[in-house]
Amino acid sequence: MSTTTDIPTLPPTRAQKRAQKRAARQANATQSRFTAKTAIKAVLAIQLGIALFLMGNDLFRAIPHIAWPSTQPRFDTPVLPGDQTRRYAPRDTPLRQADEGNPNRPYRSTGDMPNRLSFDIKGETLSLTGQIKDGDAERFKDYLDANPQPLTRIRLNSPGGSVRDALTIGRHLRDQDYNTLMGANDICLSACPYVLAAGTERTIHDDAQVGVHQHYFGTNSALPAFLAVEDIQRGQGEVMAYLNDMGVDPLIMRHALVTPPDEIYVLLPAQLTEYNMATETTD
Repeated sequence: MSTTTDIPTLPPTRAQKRAQKRAARQANATQSRFTAKTAIKAVLAIQLGIALFLMGNDLFRAIPHIAWPSTQPRFDTPVLPGDQTRRYAPRDTPLRQADEGNPNRPYRSTGDMPNRLSFDIKGETLSLTGQIKDGDAERFKDYLDANPQPLTRIRLNSPGGSVRDALTIGRHLRDQDYNTLMGANDICLSACPYVLAAGTERTIHDDAQVGVHQHYFGTNSALPAFLAVEDIQRGQGEVMAYLNDMGVDPLIMRHALVTPPDEIYVLLPAQLTEYNMATETTD
């Protein structure tokens, strides 16, 4: 009869314990690296998918404008009641000839105008001319700080541009109780009417042209579509509240909301008075 003798298990030595701990740490580190790498790849894949979707969506939306551009008359075609929508491009919109008896326009096209706001003071009038670009609100405030002389009026001649900057400039004008004005043959399109609306008194010549349309409100093209729509709706609400604060009837926006960005709706003198965009018109 044979017997089996159990051999007692010896506790691990310190060296073995250290080796086991090192092995465990290495295994955990390998697993963590694998998990982090997998997560990063997943995030990149999602971002790439979103980018491709947005590119495709932007292309899909652009195709109709490329294939079927606006068929509205050129901007320099005179407007009539019920025929007030014209083609619009910030840097390539022809301007109509000055009416008889009025001085000629210094610009024949919006492309001839400064590509960002220029400032010029004559007496108590500061003229703002050209496109409204990102950062122009800050430039405007800096210009006023550097030219601390009495001003009462802001004259506008602009094809529009950045809505955010236009609203910021407008709030500053109202804080300073400046009046706004447009002379014969001046234009104020797209975002520019928000600066015009800020005047305590708003004088518009019958031969000036004020036009509105839909805006992008600085929407970030990297946003998913549903967030972009939310941003646009928030911007529209902000603009309507702003107009109400300035004493302009927000119903003026009904013309803007139905006019696409590549077109402009030109308001008639009677409408400017009806919506209180003009507190006074001159001829």
